[in-house]
Amino acid sequence: MRIERLAIDGAFVVTPRQLRDDRGTFFESFRGDHLAEHLGHRPDVLQTNVSVSVRGTVRGIHFADVPPGQAKFVTAVSGSLLDYVVDIRVGSPTFGRSEAVLLDTLERRAVYLSEGLGHAFCALEDGTTAMYLCTATYNPAGEHGIHPLDPAVGLPLPEDVDPRLSPRDDAAPSLAEAEASGLLPSYAVCTAWAATLAQRGN
Repeated sequence: MRIERLAIDGAFVVTPRQLRDDRGTFFESFRGDHLAEHLGHRPDVLQTNVSVSVRGTVRGIHFADVPPGQAKFVTAVSGSLLDYVVDIRVGSPTFGRSEAVLLDTLERRAVYLSEGLGHAFCALEDGTTAMYLCTATYNPAGEHGIHPLDPAVGLPLPEDVDPRLSPRDDAAPSLAEAEASGLLPSYAVCTAWAATLAQRGN
C-alpha cells in the first residue's frame, strides 16, 4: 500500500494495492505496521464504527479531548464520500485549514487522522457506508463538535448537495466560538502526546 502525507501534519491518505482476477478483488485495507513507519508508533485500534448515510448527509466536524484523543482510520465500504480532515489545533501552522479526500469503492483509499484533528464527511450516494477504526472508545464527556457549515472553515461541499445535519451537529459552535471557550486542543499538547505514543514503541 501507498501512504502519503497530507498538508496537515498528522493526516495521511492510504491507497491499497488491489489484486484482481476472475474471482474478484483482494487487498489489505489496514496495516498498523506500515502506518507505524510514518507515525512513530503503531495505532492501537480499540473500537470500530460503521455509519450508513443517505446522499447529502454531513457528519462532523467531530474531535476528542487530547489526551487521549481519538485517531481514526476511515474508509468507504459502499458508496462514496468526501472525507475532510480539519486542523483545529490551536497554534498549528495550518490551524483552520481543511483537506478533502474522495473515498470510494474504486480506489479503496482510506484517510488516517491523528489525535487532535477534526473529522467530517459528506455522503455522495444513498447507502454510503463508512467504517472507522478508532484508537479510543467513545467517551461522551470528551467528544466535541464544530459546525460543519462554518464559513470560517469552508469545507468544500459539492454544489449539488443539500447538506443534512444531525441536531447535534447543527447546534455545534463555530470554530471561533470553540476556540474562545477553550474547547479546542492545542498543537503543543497534541505534539507532546504523539511523542508519548512514540515512546511506547510499536
